[in-house]
Amino acid sequence: MIKIGVSGALGRMGKRVINLAKNEKDLEVVFGLEKRAHPKIGDIFEGVKIVEYPEEIEKCDCLIEFSTPEATLEHLPYLVKFKRPAVIGTTGFSQKEIEKIKEASQDIGIVFSPNMSISVNLFFKLIKEAAKILKDYKVYIEEAHHIHKKDAPSGTAKKIAEILNEYSFGIKIEDIKAIREDEITGDHKVIFESNFDKLELFHSAKTRDIFAQGALLAARWITRKEAGLYSMEDVLF
Repeated sequence: MIKIGVSGALGRMGKRVINLAKNEKDLEVVFGLEKRAHPKIGDIFEGVKIVEYPEEIEKCDCLIEFSTPEATLEHLPYLVKFKRPAVIGTTGFSQKEIEKIKEASQDIGIVFSPNMSISVNLFFKLIKEAAKILKDYKVYIEEAHHIHKKDAPSGTAKKIAEILNEYSFGIKIEDIKAIREDEITGDHKVIFESNFDKLELFHSAKTRDIFAQGALLAARWITRKEAGLYSMEDVLF
């Protein structure tokens, strides 16, 4: 039995991770971690106690993070201290904050990905294959999310730009079209266009469960790995 801690437990993603984990025979969520003074501290959500102190990390075999950059960084020293691996799905980090995650991964295993979805990571591979061949095409990135999402463009869109820039497309963050509208779970589109044709690659998330399922898969995987920084591509492929 793998014991899971969920950080950001009462957020949209945290709740889905807890709900889906209940149906997995080899997983047990042993606590839900929330920010200090959260009004629900001490409550029970789907059989899981909501706690506020990072020291609880010692009780789990792996911590799944869907919180904020500030909370994630606060938890890193505890993960290193207790030698606990982590799955980080939090987005919105600065480059300096990402360096801190890389530093922690020298001591513990970390799966760090802006998108935990299995199909989105296949989407990344398709984009990479297209970028290898369509080098003379113009490329556009569009993404749309719900109005509650704090970062724009999304971490997934930034990852797409990173992939494209490996092939010298020169995509800048400000070039990405980001839409915040209604309750859109997450749409991403990459358009390759020439004077003769246009190729569109599109992924649309129907529910947040695709991200939660990927995080649980990553948690199983990272508990068997040595220290290091890994991506969902490592987990899947």
